[in-house]
Amino acid sequence: MKMNKKWLVLGAVSFSALAVAACSNKSSESQSKPISMPTTYSAPEKATKAGNDSTLNAAEVVDAPFTGITLAVLQDNVEDSDVYSPGGGDQLFKSNKDFKIVKGGLANLKLDRKNNTATITIRKNARWSNGSPVIAKDVEYAYEIIGNQNTTAQQYSADMATIKGMAAYHKGKAKSISGITYPHGQNGKQVVISYTHLSPAMQYAGNSFLWGTVVPYNHIKNVKISKLSSAPAVRKHPIFVGPYKLHNQVQGESTAWVPNKYYWGQQPKIKHINIQVVSSSNAAAAFKAKKYDFALGGLPASQYKSVKDIKGYTLAGAPGLSYGYFGFNVGHFDTKKNKNVMDKHSKMGNKNLRKAMLYSVDLDKVNKKLLSGVQWRPNTLIPPIFKKYHDSKAAGFPYDMAKAKKLLQEAGYKKKGKWYVQPNGKKLTIHFGAMQGSAASNEISRYEVQQWRKLGLNVQMTNGRPLEINSFYSILGEPKQNKIDVFVGGWQLTYEPTPTQFYGEDATYNMGHFVTKKNTKLLNSLNNNKAWNQKYRIKQFKKWQVYMNKEAAYAPQSTLLSFTPVNHRVKNFKQAAYNNYLFPTFWDQLELTSRDLK
Repeated sequence: MKMNKKWLVLGAVSFSALAVAACSNKSSESQSKPISMPTTYSAPEKATKAGNDSTLNAAEVVDAPFTGITLAVLQDNVEDSDVYSPGGGDQLFKSNKDFKIVKGGLANLKLDRKNNTATITIRKNARWSNGSPVIAKDVEYAYEIIGNQNTTAQQYSADMATIKGMAAYHKGKAKSISGITYPHGQNGKQVVISYTHLSPAMQYAGNSFLWGTVVPYNHIKNVKISKLSSAPAVRKHPIFVGPYKLHNQVQGESTAWVPNKYYWGQQPKIKHINIQVVSSSNAAAAFKAKKYDFALGGLPASQYKSVKDIKGYTLAGAPGLSYGYFGFNVGHFDTKKNKNVMDKHSKMGNKNLRKAMLYSVDLDKVNKKLLSGVQWRPNTLIPPIFKKYHDSKAAGFPYDMAKAKKLLQEAGYKKKGKWYVQPNGKKLTIHFGAMQGSAASNEISRYEVQQWRKLGLNVQMTNGRPLEINSFYSILGEPKQNKIDVFVGGWQLTYEPTPTQFYGEDATYNMGHFVTKKNTKLLNSLNNNKAWNQKYRIKQFKKWQVYMNKEAAYAPQSTLLSFTPVNHRVKNFKQAAYNNYLFPTFWDQLELTSRDLK
């Protein structure tokens, strides 16, 4: 399973969001909770040859073309993962219901705590979709891509630097990673990775210490790592290890798939898969017109009522590993030291200002009145699906306008006319960056601006409107920028909740550039030697959540039920917490009972 966390657009509420702006100082609504929904659907009829010989049509609901990067190690948005998922997502390992890595995947994993090594053994019959074998170099080269100075991959962090020689390679002081070796040569089936220490997170899929996907080295070896994301071998002529191979694609719009005869697992039943991008505003109508069997990434929360009773479909859903968050720009990224740095006099550096903005938005009322429990306000940056680690007792930031105003005044912010000014008397204009989405998600962004202006802060949207997703992240990805002061982003997590990649000192994804010694110490404590003791690890996770809420440089905004209508001709559909369609137990299990949708 991949360790990378991807961005996405969350928070799709209806056009009437502004109408529910709270009149009282405190929210009268309790924190909303998700509705219940079956996680699976399987048509009661038997699968038929006519059905399986036909085409399964899946929707990818997104309001922009997908980027078209097929290599998992380079992907940084969930849409690319979705549309190329029949190819298997380059996945190495299999995991159980508790997210723990088990035997039976493309490769098996053995951790040796005494010698601080991880041994990856590739199955003998593992092949790429062009027939070439999966080799040890395919495992190792992913680490070279991640650690390369000129890479476009964004997975490097201090966790990855625990591999011996990785830091030197990352700094350009070594041409290879000394801690990764091949007992049977590069063309063999085994890789041994030596670490300074092993971490408990490494037992679980998606951890940030052990990369969970392969790359086709011989297929891409002649392309510079810096050019990989745009190379024809990646964009136009990719190869895969999963149950399907790419038949054709319309760049940014659709992908089409046929069975991969070299797949190491059982051959898939359905002969043709089509995945089509559908805008969020057209998704409900498309399902009512029976154009799709299901939606890969689920539907916007605001469309729940529109699709819950469509004839010929049953809803399947599960609490997701995705969440939306507020981020505040408090520093910059030092490109020479490859570290985030907090700026002492940054506009958003005052934690009372940040907290005031969080308390002034009534997310509970919006979610309860408009989203029927499909979306709700989380209380920490660890989603509740991680029951062991999530701090359910944390209050988070429930609506309290009076408290918001008091926090500003206590910090020395004073009203000068309509707006608050900074404690030093200088004008305060705050630029808000939000991603463009459906009319609904755009409306909740306007609602947030309205509430902040109601508080007395002169908040304006960057460029005057929600930003196209690639423009949004292009700005935030700059080492130093002043176009966005506060933003709403979203992450699609993996099965292991260690947040170093998001909020660590050297994390590329730490786009608000929050860095403190205590944060670094707490993040490190989640995977030190003491953390092999589960009680200690749980305690440290909860300490980190309390600390992050106290600092409020990042704060939870929304999480939701990932749900989709499933057509009644589909058998063996599972809506798992994470993108289950990336794993060998989804696409190769699906069957169809009829040629046409019901």
